[in-house]
Amino acid sequence: MSSPIPPAGADHYPARLQVAYPERLNRLTSFFRLLWIIPIAIVLSALSGTATSTVRVVNENGEVLSRSSDTAGGIVVGLFLATLLMILFRQRYPRWWFDFALQFHRFSTRVAAYGALLTDRYPSTEDEQSVHLDLDYPDARRDLNRWLPLVKWILVIPHLVVLFFLCIGAWVAIIIAWFAILFTGRYPRGLFDYVVGVGRWALRVNAYAGLLITDRYPPFRLS
Repeated sequence: MSSPIPPAGADHYPARLQVAYPERLNRLTSFFRLLWIIPIAIVLSALSGTATSTVRVVNENGEVLSRSSDTAGGIVVGLFLATLLMILFRQRYPRWWFDFALQFHRFSTRVAAYGALLTDRYPSTEDEQSVHLDLDYPDARRDLNRWLPLVKWILVIPHLVVLFFLCIGAWVAIIIAWFAILFTGRYPRGLFDYVVGVGRWALRVNAYAGLLITDRYPPFRLS
């Protein structure tokens, strides 16, 4: 699928996100957004493959001696580990892994945008709608250092610290926007750009340290 996001010259980052600004938003669906999003959130959760298992050891008297719980990170962790190993040992990034990761992140971003009130359109499992996310497929031998994925999680710590506070601000912005939509039917443009910017920032960090599609360090900016 071709990207609707034109590259911004030589400075464009390999991971890009844009959300079309809505002039008007439905007050009723915005009010009940936490309810409307449940079905598609269940679909996303099932697709993510996150599961938790608990093992208990019980003696003959019925007393619990020990308890352990294991959480599987699902598809996201699986793709990360598989991609890391392929880059490390084969210097390859299988195209079908990339294509699946791209479509999965497009879908999850549409769900997140709907939950953040950025759009009234119910998230589609196929169409991009008003949420446009694009990733550049890397040439693993030419563009990626085979050893760098081992330390990227350390290199992005400054980003993670900044994103922690930015995400708190985004939650506050969404709550304020919710009230604004109920009274005016509009998402304040400044808040809209901020929430999208935080999502764009997180996407670039994920592309660098999670999806491993680029060795270019993410910029510290919302735009």
